[in-house]
Amino acid sequence: MAEAKTTEKKTDAKKKAATAPAAADKSCRMEKCKRPYRAKGYCNVHYRAWRQGELPKRRYKTCSHEACRKPVVRAGLCEEHGQKSAEAAA
Repeated sequence: MAEAKTTEKKTDAKKKAATAPAAADKSCRMEKCKRPYRAKGYCNVHYRAWRQGELPKRRYKTCSHEACRKPVVRAGLCEEHGQKSAEAAA
């Protein structure tokens, strides 16, 4: 009976080991970052930064105006900057 339990534990460990190295081999896609891969090619730290829009490749399209992180409404600009450019053109 004890042998059956140890055999089951060994096979479970083998299954886990077979799937774990695939993710462990990957590292973060950010330059000079050696942390292990989590999601979208980033480690935990960079994945969180990507989700918050702090990385150069943003999660959502943001306003093209310098230092503005508001979502794009039209023509690459947020609502505020889109109105200002429309007023300037008129």
